[in-house]
Amino acid sequence: MHMVTREPAAPRRRWRALGARLFTRRRLAGALTAVGSVVGLATGRAREAETLVTGNASSREELRVLADEQAALRRVATLVARGMPPVEVFTAVAQEVGRVLDADATHIVRLDPDGTTTVAASTGAYADGFPVGSRWKIEPPVAVAAALRTGYAARFDDYHRAPGAYGDRLRKLGIRSGAATPIVVEGRLWGAIAVGMRRGRFPADTEQRMSCFTELIATAIANADSRAELRVLAEEQAALRRVATLVAGGASPTDVFDAVTAEFRRLLDGYHMALLRYEPDGTATLVSAHNEPGVTMPAETPWPLEGENVAALVLRTGRVARMDSHEGAPGWAAARIRELGFHSGVGAPIVVEGQLWGAAIVGSRRPEPLPPSTETRMVGFAELVGTAIANADSRAELAASRVRIVAATDGARRRIERDLHDGAQQRLVSLSLELRLAQSAVPPDLPELQTQIGQAIDELDAASDELREISHGIHPAILSEGGLRPALRALARRSAIPVELDVRADDRFRDTIEVAAYYVVSEALTNTTKHARASYAHVTVEQRDDILHLSIRDDGAGGADPTRGSGLTGLRDRVQALGGSIDVSSRSGEGTLIVVELPLQPD
Repeated sequence: MHMVTREPAAPRRRWRALGARLFTRRRLAGALTAVGSVVGLATGRAREAETLVTGNASSREELRVLADEQAALRRVATLVARGMPPVEVFTAVAQEVGRVLDADATHIVRLDPDGTTTVAASTGAYADGFPVGSRWKIEPPVAVAAALRTGYAARFDDYHRAPGAYGDRLRKLGIRSGAATPIVVEGRLWGAIAVGMRRGRFPADTEQRMSCFTELIATAIANADSRAELRVLAEEQAALRRVATLVAGGASPTDVFDAVTAEFRRLLDGYHMALLRYEPDGTATLVSAHNEPGVTMPAETPWPLEGENVAALVLRTGRVARMDSHEGAPGWAAARIRELGFHSGVGAPIVVEGQLWGAAIVGSRRPEPLPPSTETRMVGFAELVGTAIANADSRAELAASRVRIVAATDGARRRIERDLHDGAQQRLVSLSLELRLAQSAVPPDLPELQTQIGQAIDELDAASDELREISHGIHPAILSEGGLRPALRALARRSAIPVELDVRADDRFRDTIEVAAYYVVSEALTNTTKHARASYAHVTVEQRDDILHLSIRDDGAGGADPTRGSGLTGLRDRVQALGGSIDVSSRSGEGTLIVVELPLQPD
C-alpha cells in the first residue's frame, strides 16, 4: 500500500510566506533600480538641459554682439560708399567702436612726418582731453605708440606708467588700460585707432574686432585721396586748357607768362610762382611772378645765378631741379632767397625750339618740402610757355618778313613808276612833239598826210594817258610828293562813281602807312565800281591818337566775301603786316563797309 507523506501545514505556510517576501524584495529592488535609473537619467537630462539653456543664452549674446557689430560696420560702410568726407567717417567710426567695445574713450590719430600724431577724431572721455586737431608726441609702451612703431595691434594695461604729456593726460582722464590698431592706407602706415577703459581690461578679441573698422577707415581715406587726386588732375587740366587756349589764340608772351604764374599758383595755393629768362651774361631776369602776401620780387632785375639755387641748377643741367632747403647754400641768390623767407623750391626748364630759354620756379616759405608731384605738374606749364615764346617769335619773324615783302613791293612799284615816267612816258611825249613839228612842216597840198600824222599824234597822246594811269595804279607819284590828302583827291576824281571824301589828317605819315591807306581806298573803290553796282561811295580818313582810321562805305548790293580771292585778301595781308586790322561788313542789300586801323607808331 502506497503511502503519501504530507508535510505539516504550518511549515508550508512559512515557506510560502518567505518566498513571497523574497519575491517582493526582488521586485522592490528591481523597481528601486529602475527608479534610480530614471532619476539618474532625469538628472542628467536636467543637467544637459541646464547646460543647453546656459549655452543658448551665451550664443544669443554672442549673436547679439555680432549683429550689433555688423550693423555698426554697415553704417560706417554706407558712409564710405557714399563718399562722405574722411572727417565724418572718422567721427562715425570712433563713435561706433566706442559703443561696440563699450569703451570709455576712443580716438583716431594721424601719424605726421615728424613722428608726432594729430588727433583726427575723439569721443567719450578723450573728446575733451584730446580734442580734434591737437598734436601729441606718444612714447612706448602706450598702445598707440606700439601700434605705430610696429605696424601691429597692441595693448597696454598699466597706463599709470605711461610716459610724457600723453600719459599724464590719460591718467588725468582716469584711463587705466587701452588697445590700438594701426591704420594702413595702400601699404602706407597712416595712423591708428585707440580705445581706452577706466575699469578692467578689454577682452582678448578687441584688437581683432577693431581691425574691421580700421579697414573701413583706410578705404575712406584712400577714396578721399583718389577723389582729391582726380579733382586736382581736373583742375590742372582745366588750367592747362586755359593757357593753351591763350597760346593757340596768339596771345603775347607777356599775357601767357602772367596766365601761367596765376594758374599754377592757384593750383598750389600758398606758394610763390615765378618765370625767369636766362641772359647771355649768366644772370636771370624775372619776367612774371605771382607772390605770396608780403613777398615782393623786383621784375626785370637781373639775378646773379652763381652759387647754389634752383635757377642755377636748371641752367647747369637743363633738367628739373629741387632744393628742399637753402640753408647754408652759397651765393647771392641763395642769400636773397633766405631773406625772403623761402625754404624750398622746384624749377622746370623752359625750352624754346631746342634751346634753354628760362625756368619756371615754385618757392615755398613753409618748413616742409614742396609736394613730390610739383615737378611733374610744372612740366606741362613750362612746355606751354616755351610754345608761346616760339609762336611769338614765329609771328614776329612772319610779321617782319611780311613788312619786308610789302616794303620791297612798294619800292619796286616806285621804281617802275619812276622808270615809266622818266623813260617810256617821256619818250612818248617827245615823239608826240616831233610828230607835231613834222605835221606843221607838211605842205598844204598834202592834207591826207597831215590827217595821218594827226591820228598818230592822237594815238600817242592816248597811249601816254594810259601809261600815266598805269603808273598811277602802280605807285602814284603824287603820293610820294604831296602826301595822302592830294593822292586821295586825285583818286576820287578819277573814280567812275561819285566819291565823298572826308580827310581829317593833314600830317605826313610813314611811307608804308600812306601807301597802305592809299591802296586800301583804291582797291575798295575799284571793287565798288566793278561789283557793287553802287551809286556813290563815302571815304573817311582821320587820325585817332596813334591810329589812322579809314572807312569806305557804299550803297551797293553788298555780299562781298573777302575769303573768295578778291582784292580784299591782298589788302588784309598788307594791313596785318603793318600790325593793323581790317573789318569788312557786307550784308546783301545793305552795301559794303570797310573799316581799317593802321598803327602810326612802329612796333
